[in-house]
Amino acid sequence: MAFKNYQIFVFDEKTGSRRTFRFRGLLMLLTLFTVFALILGNVLLGKYFLETRALEGQLIDTEQNLEGKEVRLIGLLSELESLREDIYRIRQFDNKLRVLVGDGAEEDNLDMGGAPSESFDMNMLPLHRQELAARKIHSFINDLKKDVQLEELVQQDLLLYMRENAQRLASTPSIWPVQGFISSKFGMRSSPFTGVRQLHRGLDIAARKGTPIHAPASGRVVFSQSDGAYGLSIEIDHGSGISTRYAHMNKLHVKKGESVQRGMHIGDVGNTGRSTGPHLHYEVLVNSVPTNPLAYILQN
Repeated sequence: MAFKNYQIFVFDEKTGSRRTFRFRGLLMLLTLFTVFALILGNVLLGKYFLETRALEGQLIDTEQNLEGKEVRLIGLLSELESLREDIYRIRQFDNKLRVLVGDGAEEDNLDMGGAPSESFDMNMLPLHRQELAARKIHSFINDLKKDVQLEELVQQDLLLYMRENAQRLASTPSIWPVQGFISSKFGMRSSPFTGVRQLHRGLDIAARKGTPIHAPASGRVVFSQSDGAYGLSIEIDHGSGISTRYAHMNKLHVKKGESVQRGMHIGDVGNTGRSTGPHLHYEVLVNSVPTNPLAYILQN
């Protein structure tokens, strides 16, 4: 069969003409095989095309689903960070209240700044376990909310104590003595004059010359005059072993022996004594020992 000759006749219905095609058997087989292969290829290609389109649709749906989950997770992380900041703020305020009532909070925990705890990051969340991660975050948020509630209860107890000891607390320096910004904190530093590392006994609060200085608590003025490197300065005894000092002032508005109340205008910011520019040097002393004034200031 492979070596026989075959003829194919093609008729034209309109003209009645006829065309004849002659094939050897082998060529006929090759032609039929080619036609069959083309038909089969088109069928398989069509099936592959349909499957590809279906997979593309599934991929788009999956990507949209993942994007939705990421948006929800980002929202949860934002809520989590907000709660962490709230807890840190409440605990800082709690520590300051404890200082005021004599409970001895650690000064190391009173530095200004953000929450020290480690923050979450999207890279920490395994993408293949996002639902589990979301549930864990929800659980952690609930725990944080409970911590906030507990801290608020502690503060209520402290506030009750403060009401019962209002007179003593009125003599505790708990407000800023002047409006300005801190140019040097309490603690060890290099002296701006000698470069030698030494204890800075208070806060330097930079402000314009003439800015009013207010007493941060009630007390009695025990010093009000020039004091060498401190320039024009004031010292107020608040009782219970607590006193405050104010240095480099431009004007003094109170005299030795005078009683002052919290918020009273006692003087003005200046640049007298050994100073590099207008500012208030503010000290809090407990039994004559310099203490970090930020431990007593309740205002942020």
